[in-house]
Amino acid sequence: MAEPCRLVILISGSGSNLQAFIDAIARGELHARIVAVISNKAAALGLQRAETAGIPTATIDHKQFANREQFDAALRDCVEQFQPDLVILAGFMRILTPVFLRPFIGRLLNIHPSLLPKYPGLHTHQRALDAGDAQAGATVHFVTEELDGGPAIIQAQVAVQYGDTAEQLAARVLQVEHRIYPRAAEWFATGRLSLHDNRATLDGTPLPVTGFIIQD
Repeated sequence: MAEPCRLVILISGSGSNLQAFIDAIARGELHARIVAVISNKAAALGLQRAETAGIPTATIDHKQFANREQFDAALRDCVEQFQPDLVILAGFMRILTPVFLRPFIGRLLNIHPSLLPKYPGLHTHQRALDAGDAQAGATVHFVTEELDGGPAIIQAQVAVQYGDTAEQLAARVLQVEHRIYPRAAEWFATGRLSLHDNRATLDGTPLPVTGFIIQD
């Protein structure tokens, strides 16, 4: 069998999606190895999750840099030291500039808590509720220079329930995030998923603009 796909995972907070990757690898569902977890916040709980799992960690505090480009250059250099095959943004709460993005285009994934192209940016669950949407969800996508605009890989739809608060909806969406994000990484790790002409391609076939859709 081929060597496991080398993952670097970037976090800013609790690392629940990081834990989903750790668990998927342990179950044999993801042929990968997390070679580093990097955070811009030293107090991020996700760093403790990584250390518990024996994964090397690093912290690069964005507040120590004069501008985004300087931070992104330091982050890029740190990530490249670990020679990743795939870089995973898992709750990394920074808008990244081309200084970081360009070296990793085609091997950089993000998950966004909405059914993109709906609701890029923040407060996605409240925006879905305010619009009266029947479905919310999450989208795994390739990262490009367009914020939350890279080609979709996989979407999970979650029904909006009567009386939902943004917090209740967010909790259910997070559960499906933990399922679809490692699945997308497994597609990449096994050579099934790639980025061609700004389109996500699975098994040689371009995916629809919404990506592969599953319903919870």
